[in-house]
Amino acid sequence: MPASDGLTIAGTTIYPGESRKIEMPAGKLYTDTAISIPVYVKRGTKPGPVLFLSAAIHGDELNGIEIIQRLINSRQFSKLRGTVIAVPMVNVYGVLNKSRYLPDRRDLNRSFPGSEKGSLAARMAHLFLQEIVSLCDYGIDFHTGAIHRSNLPQIRANLDDPETSELAHAFGVPVLLNANLRDGSLRESANDLGVKILLYEAGEALRYDELCIRAGERGTINVMRYLGMLPRSRKQQIEPVTARTSSWLRATDSGFVQHLKRLGDYVAEGESLASIRDPFGKLLDDVVCNNDGIVIGVQNIPLVQEGEAMYHVAYFRQPDDVVEGIEQLQDLLPE
Repeated sequence: MPASDGLTIAGTTIYPGESRKIEMPAGKLYTDTAISIPVYVKRGTKPGPVLFLSAAIHGDELNGIEIIQRLINSRQFSKLRGTVIAVPMVNVYGVLNKSRYLPDRRDLNRSFPGSEKGSLAARMAHLFLQEIVSLCDYGIDFHTGAIHRSNLPQIRANLDDPETSELAHAFGVPVLLNANLRDGSLRESANDLGVKILLYEAGEALRYDELCIRAGERGTINVMRYLGMLPRSRKQQIEPVTARTSSWLRATDSGFVQHLKRLGDYVAEGESLASIRDPFGKLLDDVVCNNDGIVIGVQNIPLVQEGEAMYHVAYFRQPDDVVEGIEQLQDLLPE
């Protein structure tokens, strides 16, 4: 987009050098109260890419809201080239209800590209895609683990695409997970529009995690520097390691859990990750790792039903490099 052009969102036009806060109409509550999606647009005076930042597509995933709040209030943005479109809450209904889903119980991130006259989820997906994503060259979508589950800071993306892979490496977290495009996802629809997108996963639903927030903020700045939207930096960067496969290890019995491994731990084939006991403390079974890898997701609640997912393990050829990257991230982002 030429720098001289106006950019229009929800009927509001923003020109180079301007910043605007926009309330994008998204429907009504039963009470006839209007619902809108908050959008912040910052345009530099010099030309550059258009990047969208989105959070709370799942309404209970809050880390991304804080990441975007910090970014739009950062001094870094005063040096911006190009345009940032920041949407701290996409699923405003879900945020109101502290719920992953929309009121119609649909998952917004399985409802793209949506339609103008479909379900509530389809209408919101269509609105976000047409008003925001279609204007952009790149995007970063912020997520967390589900309720009672935490994720290690990681980027999920189509790493078979060379440009997307370069963006993922520039973000600078220890783990990159090559993730196929899922039907109905924002990533799939953005890809169809030619928009390169990263999905940042870190932390737990309904919780703020300071390290995850700071890693997300820093990673976004790194990507913007890589794209030439911000001045380059000589600060130390983390060299991530890519996992091509991952799997969830599931509870082999129902009972009370004693965790033996944490997020970021290296686990070896045949190693016990947790024990499951009955109400009297009798050992029922151990959850055993089926291959060497790194724990990138874990269930936090110490209660399980048989078959329930407990540990998400990513598989690497050189897991020691991942452990080093995790320690480096902790050093770069002290509490």
